[in-house]
Amino acid sequence: MKCIYSAGLWIYYLGILTASVFNPKARLWIRGRKGIFHQIRERVKDDPLIWVHVASLGEFEQGRPVMEEIKRRCQQYKILLTFFSPSGYEIRRNYGGADYIFYLPLDTRRNARRFIQRVKPAMAIFVKYEFWYHYIHQLNRNRIPVYLISGIFRQDQVFFRWYGGWFRKILLHFNHLFVQTEESLDLLSHIKVNQVTLAGDTRFDRVLQIASATREIPLAASFKGHGPCLVAGSTWPGDEVFLLSYINEYKGQAKFIIAPHEIQEEHIQKITQQLKKPFIRFSLARDASIADKQVLIIDNIGMLSSLYRYGDIAYIGGGFGKGIHNILEAATFGLPILFGPNYAKFNEAVELINLGGAVSFTAMDALKARLDHWLDDPEERVRLGLISRDFVHRKAGATSIIINQLFSGQP
Repeated sequence: MKCIYSAGLWIYYLGILTASVFNPKARLWIRGRKGIFHQIRERVKDDPLIWVHVASLGEFEQGRPVMEEIKRRCQQYKILLTFFSPSGYEIRRNYGGADYIFYLPLDTRRNARRFIQRVKPAMAIFVKYEFWYHYIHQLNRNRIPVYLISGIFRQDQVFFRWYGGWFRKILLHFNHLFVQTEESLDLLSHIKVNQVTLAGDTRFDRVLQIASATREIPLAASFKGHGPCLVAGSTWPGDEVFLLSYINEYKGQAKFIIAPHEIQEEHIQKITQQLKKPFIRFSLARDASIADKQVLIIDNIGMLSSLYRYGDIAYIGGGFGKGIHNILEAATFGLPILFGPNYAKFNEAVELINLGGAVSFTAMDALKARLDHWLDDPEERVRLGLISRDFVHRKAGATSIIINQLFSGQP
């Protein structure tokens, strides 16, 4: 199985290498790893450090409150942060909460041995889904404790299949796993992985941090005015088909902010070409020109979390693709939330639907009925928004559980 695993990684690498000829993200994946060990050798000092590894941007947000609490509580440690994906690294490569930030070299035995021997971490923290065999094995060989935080497990994962014995052994190499859900705890217990704590999801702590530090956006305030406003975050074309159709047919005075996931000029133009209502792009907006527009299109990155404060309803994109994006940033501002049907792998979405603070839809008539009702009924919006906000506050606290256990006995 180890040979199959290693062969699979090399096939994956060759696939990325081939795709890099025409795919920008694949090209970044390859370029970012060129000379990676030389970069590590030149930049990483011999200070005691903690290694945190995340796959991409979402997992970074889960790891972030833990990294920041380590920096606050254990200042003797440097933080080394690695990313697997360009979509995380390229956006957070200058994150001030880590002392060193790199791409993770491919998980080969040689790479893992060189990496661990060079950086010599005091401990390693992997976030959510990261189970790289050679790195975990080398950490064990060197008696370096390794932890998983915000882990989430489902019945259909390879660990719980009849042929998953080799992968189950990887889980036993972790000193401890901090999981998000009771289901994860039970699944691991059934395969005799018992070094587990139900801590919850650190993203709840993170979104509360974000909410307390959001910046004012005067243009968004001028655009919203005094009426209701829907903020559509991280939308994809599959979402925009529904949203733009609804906006074009809508007869009321509500405002709509659309923050697409992809902000390339071609995509922005496709949105504007379909709109029949007065709109303006954020990059071109001025106070004098924004108040009489009904649609504001966000053509930059990094603003979405602050935009939710100006919303009364949130639409979260991704539900007609691989899966919905982060619903918690909207929930923490007390907004009722809508999204498409692909949400089953996101436990927070399932829970919030059961509580009534979120609704999923699959067809235009369902979206129209829900939005018409919410836009016309401010009391219902407030009631459902309080459900969303209270949900986030009740779920917070995972960071403290993790940090207290990782550093028990330390000052």
